[in-house]
Amino acid sequence: MSQYTAPAQTAHAPDLRTEIFTPGADEDASTDGRFAKWLNGESIGFHEGTLDPEDIPQYLEAYRADQRVLWGVHDGAQPAEALGAGHPVATYGTMVHPLNVGDTQIDAHQITAVTVRPSHRRNGILRSMMMRDLREAKERGLPLAILTASEATIYGRFGFGCATFTQSIEVDVRERFEVTAPRTGTTALVAREHAVALAEKIFGRFQAATFGSVGRQYAVARRVSGAWGRERPVEDRAVRLAVHYDAAGEPAGYVSYRFAGWETTPYTMKVVDLVAATPSAYLELWRYLGSLDLVERITWDAARRDDALPWALRDRRCYQVKGTDDVLWVRLLDVPEALGKRSYRGGGSVVLEVLDEHGIIDGTYALTVVDGVGKVEQAGSAGPDATVTANALGSLYLGGVQASTLAAAGGLTAHTDGAVAVLDTLFGRAQEPYCITFF
Repeated sequence: MSQYTAPAQTAHAPDLRTEIFTPGADEDASTDGRFAKWLNGESIGFHEGTLDPEDIPQYLEAYRADQRVLWGVHDGAQPAEALGAGHPVATYGTMVHPLNVGDTQIDAHQITAVTVRPSHRRNGILRSMMMRDLREAKERGLPLAILTASEATIYGRFGFGCATFTQSIEVDVRERFEVTAPRTGTTALVAREHAVALAEKIFGRFQAATFGSVGRQYAVARRVSGAWGRERPVEDRAVRLAVHYDAAGEPAGYVSYRFAGWETTPYTMKVVDLVAATPSAYLELWRYLGSLDLVERITWDAARRDDALPWALRDRRCYQVKGTDDVLWVRLLDVPEALGKRSYRGGGSVVLEVLDEHGIIDGTYALTVVDGVGKVEQAGSAGPDATVTANALGSLYLGGVQASTLAAAGGLTAHTDGAVAVLDTLFGRAQEPYCITFF
């Protein structure tokens, strides 16, 4: 897709137009180009600084690698002193990466960079972009849409439901810290020139093994390795990356970390990213962190809710949970395709009526699972065993929220005895879905 321009479908702003483009090989990388103006429009929405001109080519390379599609809403009737019609008053972006749903991975439509300037709120801009995009994504054959939300109140009205969660933890690594599991493999601090490739390789193993994980965009490996900083695509010399090699010498996990500074007490190391393809690699990376000299506390904002670490510690009181956050929000676009590709637990059958106020997936569907493999068909005139909203189905999809919980919350209504129990069994997981890809 090179460029498409259309009027924004809003109720009160006739001078708005929407421009959609995918940065191509010939994209203008200057500060006056549409790409730089789009990025600065996004930065305004997230209260970040404007771009350094020398950084634009690197961001352009990253966006091309991700094959991002960028939407900008432009206002042709702003005051003379305003930024001008070339600078979007609202931004929206999409890309596609794989989502692990068990025995396979499916293409997920990712939504990101959603901003609307305060001067242009309440004009239907977000609704216009979102609903058009969701319908077009469905037409392209994408089974579901996903996002990570900066604000929790926005996306439920578009049919998204919270699906995965992480927790923020603090670990006391003073004298009482000890990982009791037997030692395996080796862990080493790696040279900066090898860090990006190792991070990408290890995350590939993690992605293949982790239900609920989403493939990562180009910039992530560069930021967690220190090749890029948090604010700019220039080296961050404070970030270090250690890799765990398994008994066969294969890289099986890494931890990226930075020191919080001597002014922070107790002396704290912050985990930037921790990716482990195996349980043993995970514990060995914590053994490494616990052995860092002069450090008293490790903090991490993306641990599993069903984390194994406290059960591997000599004193589990070293481990404290400081908070829980939602990560992945899911919105189904094609129920037979999305449910048919997912892996299940056990077997059984259930007829689901889906209520979707936007008309994208409303209907009645029969799900039949045999030995963990699902098949979905339109149910026709069959009466439903349960009725579920589009939001609740998004939350249920990865099993991070139980059907019984959704029923208690009013998002799911059972019509037959045992329907909720069947859904709890089929969609349940031995481990919670886990996503540490933010976008």
